[in-house]
Amino acid sequence: MEIGVDTFVETTPDAHTGETISHAERLRQVVEEIVLADQVGLDVFGVGEHHRKEFGDSATAVILAAAAPMTKRIRLTSSVTVLSAVDPVRLFQQFSTLDGISNGRAEIIAGRGSMVDAFPLFGYDLKDYDQLFEEKLELLLKLRQSEKVTWKGGFRPAFTNLGVYPRPVQTPLPVWLGSGGNPESVIRAGELGLPLVLAIIGGSPLRFAPLVPLYKKAAAHAGHDISKLKIAVHSLGYVGESNSLAADKYFPSTQASFNYFARERGWGQYTRSQFDDGRTLEGALYVGDSETVANKIIFMSKHLGFTRFFMHLPVGTMPHEDVMKAIELLGREVAPRVREQVAKWEEDHK
Repeated sequence: MEIGVDTFVETTPDAHTGETISHAERLRQVVEEIVLADQVGLDVFGVGEHHRKEFGDSATAVILAAAAPMTKRIRLTSSVTVLSAVDPVRLFQQFSTLDGISNGRAEIIAGRGSMVDAFPLFGYDLKDYDQLFEEKLELLLKLRQSEKVTWKGGFRPAFTNLGVYPRPVQTPLPVWLGSGGNPESVIRAGELGLPLVLAIIGGSPLRFAPLVPLYKKAAAHAGHDISKLKIAVHSLGYVGESNSLAADKYFPSTQASFNYFARERGWGQYTRSQFDDGRTLEGALYVGDSETVANKIIFMSKHLGFTRFFMHLPVGTMPHEDVMKAIELLGREVAPRVREQVAKWEEDHK
């Protein structure tokens, strides 16, 4: 069981002061968070990708590369790369470079993203949403398979027998497929034999359970070894010294961020009762003290079969010291407990 953190480098207004942190300051904070995550024994750190003022994560590989020389073992991944709006050649080069700097710790999680800000910025049409993703994923996988590639598609210039450099340390460079629960994307991941990341940010995570056998069935039908498949879950969470303190610290920024984007999208306002429902054992929020969060990860891993858990931290703008404390608790107290209990449960169920 791998435990980690991911972030969108948010710079929304502070829920208490109304002030907005600069992109530069938040970026420096994130590098400190990655370094601490490595020091306290977490397995992976992910950085998302957005292209608007409320986020500072438009250059994911650069952020991860800044932390790479200051870390030793933590894996460094996008979370997610908006593949439809990026050139796969440049993406591969950036993460191969990161892989070299980190000596084999880079990963890509490719997905569609929940926001469409990248499409007009890079000159793509939303009507090509599905075709862009399928074609670019195909090219990305060819690039990691062979040093020299011949390519012809509908959305970028063709090229013949050209090398793409640098080559990564890892063979192949890990590429995961991110999904918000769409069965078609889960089946695609299975057919390609790619590890799967499920983004579960609301409702009951247990409703995702049927997707796991669907994923494995698609993989088996395509001839892949299902014993080697990996499944990860990305969910919102926060670890504090007690359940009440964790909830009281995490709720204000979470509510402010949810409501900020709800106004834009015409959604209803996020309430404390919704937040508290999410903190129950079968809810989607992993918020509480170390024991509570560990027990919930263990419970969900038994039902969903995931082998990696990303805690999305923070949502909105939280004090940097609170984020650092949560990372420390996740690494020093939650992760060891989860690993021990999951290993015992797996041994008992062989």
